[in-house]
Amino acid sequence: MSESQFLLPDVGEGLTEAEIVSWKVTPGEQVAVNQVIVEIETAKSLVELPSPFEGTVGELLVSEGQTVEVGTPIFTVTAGGEPVEPPAREPEPAEEVAADTAASVSHEDEPKPGAVLVGYGSAGHGTSRRRRVSHPGTASIPVSFSGSVAQQPAPAAPAPAAAAPAAPATQQAPAAPAPAAPAHTASAHTASVPHAGGPVIAKPPVRKLAKDLGVDITVVTPTGPVGDVTRDDVLREASQVTVFRNIQTPEWPNDREERIPVKGVRKAIANAMTSSAFSAPHVSLFVDVDATRTMEFVKRLKNSADFAGVKVSPLLIMAKAIIWAVRRNPTVNSAWTDEEIIVRHYVNLGIAAATPRGLIVPNIKEAQGMTLLELARALEQLTLTARDGKTPPADMSGGTITITNIGVFGMDTGTPILNPGEVGIVALGTIKQKPWVVDGEVRPRYVTTLGASFDHRVVDGDVASRFLADVASIIEEPALLLD
Repeated sequence: MSESQFLLPDVGEGLTEAEIVSWKVTPGEQVAVNQVIVEIETAKSLVELPSPFEGTVGELLVSEGQTVEVGTPIFTVTAGGEPVEPPAREPEPAEEVAADTAASVSHEDEPKPGAVLVGYGSAGHGTSRRRRVSHPGTASIPVSFSGSVAQQPAPAAPAPAAAAPAAPATQQAPAAPAPAAPAHTASAHTASVPHAGGPVIAKPPVRKLAKDLGVDITVVTPTGPVGDVTRDDVLREASQVTVFRNIQTPEWPNDREERIPVKGVRKAIANAMTSSAFSAPHVSLFVDVDATRTMEFVKRLKNSADFAGVKVSPLLIMAKAIIWAVRRNPTVNSAWTDEEIIVRHYVNLGIAAATPRGLIVPNIKEAQGMTLLELARALEQLTLTARDGKTPPADMSGGTITITNIGVFGMDTGTPILNPGEVGIVALGTIKQKPWVVDGEVRPRYVTTLGASFDHRVVDGDVASRFLADVASIIEEPALLLD
């Protein structure tokens, strides 16, 4: 049998190092080609690395949380043979809790603190084992473990014990036990069934999304394969993104100080912003805009059959407005190289996204050729991928102009810093009702403020002004997009 070493690869353009975030295998485990082995954090995003080998995992050479350079061996694999016994180690507290939970599942159990909740990790790589749990007065119900939290059998009226007194006449007799459902049909029977007051099954990121959007997850109708609430279920329930809702004020920590290592995405953000701020002379412009017709247009799109199941927001109209304005003012879609100005006649539209690991700017490639529906789908996919921390490095390179949507944080406007390699960025502020003069009368209108920054080496004041005025004109009258 031969032993192979897996070297940390360069998964991005010019990657020099990465942090080992979490191992997905243990020593002695059998692995297949393309099975996810480890999750790493580069200077741009989280990346899952698949195994190029088939065999038995030997030794994990790098600990979680450690940063290593590209080309460093991080684990070994022995080809063929039987799995070897992993080295003995003390179980982690989370593993003990998960084991206790699995061993004592009952219809009254709740997930215990510390247990890994439904399904972190890549879909398709986890194993699912089913067991039948029987209780008095309950049909034998298959319980699915995928990750660690199982779909729990629904409560049923307990059968009276032999010595128990007769039930009062007003009580209904317990229903006859239903035949045991085959294991492979459990998912089909539980999908699209409301919670009916029972425990909610949802992945931690879905629960966090519901909290951020102000959605009561207990009222969301689940459509997941095991009766779980999915991200799409939460998005359908949400009427407006509000990150401040339901956020509780924590207690002061016991530690007087916290020291956070500068590495990974945070280190890349710091270097990029410092370079941009002190190399490109920024100039910023602001304009107030009546966005009432944009809000009406968004409402019509939400009710349109063509956009059913697609998230629609004012950001979609803003994105389309910027693409339209770039076509009329191509200089704002340029790059400065000291020797020349490169004017790009295509739009890779960047969307600044706040993620748990920091600010990233993935971009929608060739956005200039997309219809409104295609752009809406691309925006939704970009947002969901960024929130999960799964944006690939390729999606964060090659941007030409960026939008930062600070309105979701309740901010009116700001002075955004340019994304390196670009000469224009536009900030969309919050949209809210304000008094506005229309035909000589003060009326309540939906108003927003657009802020934009430009590299003054490339974009002169007249070009910047015309560009931002064009964007504002679309927000005021989206029908101009039909031209």
